Amino acid sequence: MSSFANDPQTAIRDIVAAIEPGLIEIRRDIHAHPELAFEEVRTAGVVSRELTRLGIAHQTGVAKTGVVALIEGGRPGKVLIIRADMDALPIHEQTGLPWASTIDGKMHACGHDIHTTTLLGVAAVLRDLAPQLAGTVKLVFQPAEEAIGGMQVMLDEGILHGPDVDLALGFHNRPASRAGIFNFTRGPGLAAADSFEITVRGKSGHAAQPHNSIDPIVAAAQLVTQLQTVVSREVNPLHPVVVTVGAINGGHAHNIIPDSVKLMGTVRTLHDAARDIAEAAIGRLCAAIEASHRTPTTLAYHRGVPPMVNDDRVIDPTIAAVAKQFGADAVVEIGPSMGAEDFALMSRKVPSFQLGIGSGAEGGTAGLHNSGYAPDEACIGLGVQALSRAAMEILA
Repeated sequence: MSSFANDPQTAIRDIVAAIEPGLIEIRRDIHAHPELAFEEVRTAGVVSRELTRLGIAHQTGVAKTGVVALIEGGRPGKVLIIRADMDALPIHEQTGLPWASTIDGKMHACGHDIHTTTLLGVAAVLRDLAPQLAGTVKLVFQPAEEAIGGMQVMLDEGILHGPDVDLALGFHNRPASRAGIFNFTRGPGLAAADSFEITVRGKSGHAAQPHNSIDPIVAAAQLVTQLQTVVSREVNPLHPVVVTVGAINGGHAHNIIPDSVKLMGTVRTLHDAARDIAEAAIGRLCAAIEASHRTPTTLAYHRGVPPMVNDDRVIDPTIAAVAKQFGADAVVEIGPSMGAEDFALMSRKVPSFQLGIGSGAEGGTAGLHNSGYAPDEACIGLGVQALSRAAMEILA
């Protein structure tokens, strides 16, 4: 253990070098057997098997298929969560790799197999270096991130207690950065993800006699264009907002005016005030369309996860740790993304930070949620080093 105290960089690097081949085997096994939200039974079994092999106490069946493990340090101190997500996506893989998905229509196209494996590597490192910790690490293997639901269930089941958690560290692979580069964003890092369904009702009739009908398609078309003014004319231009209509359904024939049209869309915001403004504005626009076109219009607005806000209390020691392990040039600050994920729910409970771990392969172009997604597996060992060093520094 004195080797860590004298040279933590080498101690962590050497442990990772020894376990990295096995981690890659685990990742490929999980990748070949993807499971969707709350179906991660086999994946959780792999996690439990490895934690048992390492002699790390853990609980299975959290939030149905989640796993939570504890590594207690040699001295009292804070409790740090490190979280990884486990679920796959309903995408048919087209990489042609030997370890490609064996299940049609399911694929780890977001890299949660990478995340799960990385956290297992962190478990192995921190087990060996636990006497150097001043505090406790709680490893959270979360189901159903893609469904934006797993984190809430885990919170409801008390993962922030027993022992009480002080800080949380998340991470996500980033194909946009090459392996060996680590990214961070101060303040809002990911957006709130809200959704809406709007139904515009008219009066059906013959397309050649529109005066005898009330046309919901014309009303819906105007509403689509009006919704774009939410961003351009309602919200502070320094607060990014996205309003996207992703689906329009109405009518079934070229010569019939339909009874109704349904719109579906998403709203992404980085700030709570902008979120409130966008929801209120969409409601007003729906009411205006109803009044001007005589089309009864109903809005169902669903608030999803909030913005994920990174806290400097976790950012600063994490980034300092990564720079110590890999050098200052390995750490690059980036702007926020309008993507979303449910680690944001934890960021509302305790000071949190999500570290970006570069996973871009040489010559690779496929990004997340893509059937050709194929990350550089070097990101696993590099991620283990970064997160392990961060935990050691945070709980020094």
